[in-house]
Amino acid sequence: MQIHEYERGLQGRVAIITGAAVGNGRAFCERLAEEGAIIVIADIADASETARAVEATGAKVLSLKVDATNPDDVKRMAQTVLKEFGRIDILVHNVGKYEEEPFELLSFDQWRQMLDLNLNSLFLTTKAVLPSMKEKGFGRIIALSSDTVWLGTPYLTHYVTAKMGVIGFVRSLASEIGKYGITANAITVGLTAIQRPEQGGRVSSSILEHILPTQSVQRGDEPHDIANVVTFLALPASGIINGQTLNVDGGVARH
Repeated sequence: MQIHEYERGLQGRVAIITGAAVGNGRAFCERLAEEGAIIVIADIADASETARAVEATGAKVLSLKVDATNPDDVKRMAQTVLKEFGRIDILVHNVGKYEEEPFELLSFDQWRQMLDLNLNSLFLTTKAVLPSMKEKGFGRIIALSSDTVWLGTPYLTHYVTAKMGVIGFVRSLASEIGKYGITANAITVGLTAIQRPEQGGRVSSSILEHILPTQSVQRGDEPHDIANVVTFLALPASGIINGQTLNVDGGVARH
C-alpha cells in the first residue's frame, strides 16, 4: 500500500517557535515534538523548562536566546538553525505583547512597541526562514493573532491594530509563496488563552467571569487547545489551506 506524505507526521521537520519559554509557546513545542519535529525554541527569556519538556518527549531541541525584534538576532537564529540541522520547515510566530490602555492615554512609544513586538517581529522572522523553505519546497508559517480583531475590544487599539496586521500579512504573503509549497496562516485566540506570568500564567478570574458566558464552549481556552490547531497547520496534510485565519476562542467570535 502506498504511504501518503500526510501519514508521516513531522518526522525530521525543523520547527522554530518564538516566544516559547512559557505558556502557549511551550505547549506548541511539546505538541510539535510529539509529531516528530525537531524543536528550536527562540525566546529572549530563559526557556530551560520548555527545553526539558521537549526532551521528555524524546525529540531533539535547540534553545536560542533571540530578540525577535532585532534583525541581527533573527539573522543569527536562522544561520544557527541551518548550520545545526540544514533546514527550516516550520515557523510558529508566537512572540508578542498584550496591554490594555485607553486610546487617549496611549503614547506613541507604546504604539510603536506594540507594533514592533507583534508585527515587525513577524516580518523579520519570516524573512529569515523563507529562503530555506523555498529551497526545500516545503514550509509552514503559522502566526498567532487575537479574536479581539473580530470583536473590536475597547482599550486595545494598538494591540488590535497589530494583530489585524498579522492577518493581512499572511493573506498577502500566501499569494506569493504558495507555488513553492509554503503556506502562511494565522490563528486568532481568545483572551482566556493569553498567558500572564504575573497571574501564574492565567488571566484573572474576573476576566473569565466576563468572557465565559459569551462562549459557546463553557470553559477557558487551554494551551493544548491552541497547540492542536498549530500542529494541524504544520502538517503536510494541511497543504491546501493557505492565507487563512482560524478562530480558536471557544465560540466568542463567530468568524
